[in-house]
Amino acid sequence: MIVMKFGGTSVGSVEAIRQVVEIVEAYRERQLLIVLSAMSKVTDSLRSMAEEASEGREPVAALENLLRRHEETVCALADGDERQRALDECGRLIGELSGILHGITLLRELSPRSADLVSSFGERMSVIVVSAALRSAGMPSTTVDAREYVKTNERHTDAEVDFAETDRLLSEGLLALVSGGRIPVITGFIGSTDEGVTTTLGRGASDYTASLVAGAVKAEEIWIWTDVDGAMTADPRIVSDARVLDEISYLEAAEMSYFGAKVLHPMTMLPAVKQEIPIRIRNTFRPDIDGTVITSRTRPAPQGVKAVTSIDRLCLIMVEGTMLSITPDTHARLFKTTAERKTQVIMITQASSEHDICLLIDEKDSAGTVQALKAEFRHEVAEGSLEEISVQPDLAVVAVVGGGMKGTPGIAARTFGILGEHKINIIAIAQGSSELNISFIVDRNDLQRTVQLVHASFELGGSQDFEHH
Repeated sequence: MIVMKFGGTSVGSVEAIRQVVEIVEAYRERQLLIVLSAMSKVTDSLRSMAEEASEGREPVAALENLLRRHEETVCALADGDERQRALDECGRLIGELSGILHGITLLRELSPRSADLVSSFGERMSVIVVSAALRSAGMPSTTVDAREYVKTNERHTDAEVDFAETDRLLSEGLLALVSGGRIPVITGFIGSTDEGVTTTLGRGASDYTASLVAGAVKAEEIWIWTDVDGAMTADPRIVSDARVLDEISYLEAAEMSYFGAKVLHPMTMLPAVKQEIPIRIRNTFRPDIDGTVITSRTRPAPQGVKAVTSIDRLCLIMVEGTMLSITPDTHARLFKTTAERKTQVIMITQASSEHDICLLIDEKDSAGTVQALKAEFRHEVAEGSLEEISVQPDLAVVAVVGGGMKGTPGIAARTFGILGEHKINIIAIAQGSSELNISFIVDRNDLQRTVQLVHASFELGGSQDFEHH
């Protein structure tokens, strides 16, 4: 069995869905389970509708556009009874969504629970469209609402999965369909509580659903179909000769994803990692390319480094004071405050003198996080044991990633040597004990040149297949 997940761009148009149908047809003998995202930009549109409704305005035009887009896609891909059935189901869902949005309009309040319910409609509609297209092409598919199988807690917009119950339900429900010759077409991204309340799983959630499904049915592989050829040595928008990596490890993929690469979110991989199920990233629009396979272990690159990744638009929050080294609860209070605000701390650095602690965060979280930290440490600032909490804006982080870095001398020297030669200032540096990456902060104006220089320094570009040297 193979679990195939198709992302938003892969189901975003009539032409794209026709490509999906061809791919499923080509591999149907391998017992497939299909997981889908919403059509491209639909989830964003749904969230905008919910926001508009919360301001007291009915999003009538947006609803009509959403229905029209799905109806036109159905009419181009299905015929006869299949077409009519899909049109009826889409119309029913739009009617349900309209009622929910009307309620939000009356209340003028958008709770996380309501936001999750509204967001669920993209996937619920995409499975109707694609399943109808598959059946019209002669493939016996069945739509599956993941809310019946993926059980979570009540942490709306970023729910945590009950793995044991979810695994049991998925295994019992989906294996029966597959053994009966059906192709399950499953909603990604969504789940539900024990009481049946709709939840969503957060970033990378449709990939996460695919991994949960694969773990439950003990699949051979997970194929993530997207609009790129695979994981790359760098962002091709920054490095013109960046190339696709044939293989990377789960740990390398996690590091690359964390530091901005278009790979899988670490949480997404967790069920697959437990079962050691290979994950393959492939391009829906270039299916002849094998893509990147992610497994438990791969060959290291000759120079230790496989990729250079980056995140832009960051800022550094600096907490400084002579009393930090003798105040044992400072770290706990820092992370308690950021956790309460759900601020992701991308990187942490601390001077060996313990005189200062720096937190790298997304710039959009800057103002609120600084305000919360100032409130938390107001007494220390007032008495002078802490200096005023400050922010350094307009930053970026670059990560040099590779499983072969451990035990390979000269990685740091090569990285920082080339930057020193080109007079690029390093603001802060971090390296974990795993030695899978060295990450460092630069001015965002230096980001592109930094990535290009480090990528070239480790000879990662071009057409050579260094993984098999």
